[in-house]
Amino acid sequence: MEQTATMAIDNREQFGALLEKHRGIVFKVANTYARNADDRADLAQEIAAQLWRAYPRYDPERAFSTWMYRIALNVAISQVRSSVQRGAHSVPLDETLHDVADENGADHEADQRVRALHRFISQLDGLNRALMLLYLEDRSYREMADILGITETNATTKISRLKQRIRTEI
Repeated sequence: MEQTATMAIDNREQFGALLEKHRGIVFKVANTYARNADDRADLAQEIAAQLWRAYPRYDPERAFSTWMYRIALNVAISQVRSSVQRGAHSVPLDETLHDVADENGADHEADQRVRALHRFISQLDGLNRALMLLYLEDRSYREMADILGITETNATTKISRLKQRIRTEI
């Protein structure tokens, strides 16, 4: 009984350390998929809860960040789907998240391009939005495929198509 309690404490501490180390993933996903601060906080909390529930099945032979992205994106995409089914509109990216212009607004053209990219991404379906998030994170096609449960060829093809759409639409 005492050994089980010690293992549970060790697991909790390991999970807490890993979550803290990779918490940026949770915030990036929440900021990409949630409309306002309250929704982002709720989504981040739900992601953390789902990560904790799934942690006993985590395989330490695999990268924690890959596993974490997969769960975080699945939770976010599920939440978006359920809000769409309830009649909510698509969830736009928070444009204040990635403000490129400096405090004085010196680079208006770059700022407008970033805002256009945000609008483009916010209109994508869950899988393509996740792909763009991972692409912008400089994840390899192999990592994208692993995280999203698709083939590397599929990830490569989808990213290529998204890039082409960006060139023509923005």
